Amino acid sequence: MSPAEELATWLVDALVARGAVEAVLCPGSRNAPLAFALAADPRLRLHTRVDERTAGFLALGLAKGSRRPVPVVTTSGTAAANLHPAVLEAAHAGVPLVAVTADRPARLRGTGANQTTDQVRLYGDAAAFLDLVAPDDVALTAVLSDVVSPEPPGRGGPAHLNVQLDDPLVPAVLSDRTPAPVVEAPRPHPWWRDVEAVTLPLGPRTVVVAGDDAGPPARKLAEQAGWPLLAEPSSGSRTGTHPIRTYRLLLGTALGERVERVVVHGHPTLSRPVARLLGRAGVEVVSVPAVGRWAARPFPVAAEHAAVRADADDPAWLEEWRAADRQLSRRVDELVAAQPGLTAYDVAAVVDATNPPGGLLVVGASNPIRDLDLMAGAHPVGERRMVLANRGLAGIDGTLSTAIGAALARSRSTRATAYVGDVTFLHDLTGLVLGPDEPRPDLTIVVPNDDGGSIFATLEQGGPAYADRFERLFATPHGVDLAALCAATRTPHWRVESRAELEHALASPAGGIEVVEARVDRRDRRRTDEAIRALA
Repeated sequence: MSPAEELATWLVDALVARGAVEAVLCPGSRNAPLAFALAADPRLRLHTRVDERTAGFLALGLAKGSRRPVPVVTTSGTAAANLHPAVLEAAHAGVPLVAVTADRPARLRGTGANQTTDQVRLYGDAAAFLDLVAPDDVALTAVLSDVVSPEPPGRGGPAHLNVQLDDPLVPAVLSDRTPAPVVEAPRPHPWWRDVEAVTLPLGPRTVVVAGDDAGPPARKLAEQAGWPLLAEPSSGSRTGTHPIRTYRLLLGTALGERVERVVVHGHPTLSRPVARLLGRAGVEVVSVPAVGRWAARPFPVAAEHAAVRADADDPAWLEEWRAADRQLSRRVDELVAAQPGLTAYDVAAVVDATNPPGGLLVVGASNPIRDLDLMAGAHPVGERRMVLANRGLAGIDGTLSTAIGAALARSRSTRATAYVGDVTFLHDLTGLVLGPDEPRPDLTIVVPNDDGGSIFATLEQGGPAYADRFERLFATPHGVDLAALCAATRTPHWRVESRAELEHALASPAGGIEVVEARVDRRDRRRTDEAIRALA
């Protein structure tokens, strides 16, 4: 066995020993030893992709869905650079992604050798780094410790293993091997279950903000104290009796002005009203730190605790929020129902309604997650719906691949749905390029297609003063035939133009990966958004 083969075999064994059950591979020459080692290990399910950026987000989705470390293996040069977006998302969201990049031997660095660049700390401080030239269990354990078993607050995230591989790169003889027996690593235990909570004093009028990946602690605190829960769709907290559906509208009212204290969990990035609340003078912010490498909050924090609890507070405060939320939710639904034709808000409502108990929903950035935030109610506790989104950096990169990975990792889901805008869909088209032997999930991709980036219509640049250049600079209409693109990748496609048609299309998924395109009009998006805000 050559040194390259020995190093690759050792590394695959080591990753499996630390909990990996899935691996993603992109074809290349320099990473051939790793490819053969991955393929020879029966303990791994292997996924191959031709596009490294797609592969990175596929691994990210697999890691988010399973909470296990997932290696993604590339060759050298620009192949390694194409993992950078996924590594950044993993870093800011605390996802256990392991970027394994093949490299030339150190003697060729700084030369004009083919496909050779400086891959040492290629991702900066976004990933823990190890430059491997030979097996080294001690160094590998040190680098992967945070990835495999992230401690609470401010820890966790990706690792970068740069593997120097020298010729020969292919084995002299291919043979099946029996890997060393390894006790499978346990699934990560939620750290918050073992943390002693600090009891908060009662008195200030308090709300609980649950950002991305806040998890059950935010809901439990709101229920203990009887406080309103302002939970983003991907928080993992938007269940039970305390979430306030129209919170971001109510924060702009007199009721919102009366908030005196906020307890914030997770990574809230979705709404400007929440950001204004967290930065408002006179509001006390208590932080329960989020995972990810940048743990510092972007707003003033009065106190920070690993976990908090509270005794039951005056129920009148919660009832004020509930009453206002019931009334405003009804008015929002009436306004949306009165709009001509299918709207993006209709799509969000139908997607939420068709996510069953045990279901998985992966939501794209920009308008889809914000529309879902406004239109989705709270589901009962214990029904095990999982709602995921790439909110670490809130980009549109790789969302289809993330959804495919999450659906593959969570095969027990009763149904898997991805809900993404048309620009997000186009941005990750290669996510639909799967070879004939690749594992395929059952996944319905719902695309509200308004031919461009309608989120900008709701922002400052969508105002009348910029109308003469808005389309070219921000809306970016593309005129793409999504059905033709789906046909090119042999992906079943349905186009719907009414709420009834959408409900019918989502009532009985066909199996495999399928796309449901819902045609909506963005010309009235700004007006409708202003009308909804005016309801509060």
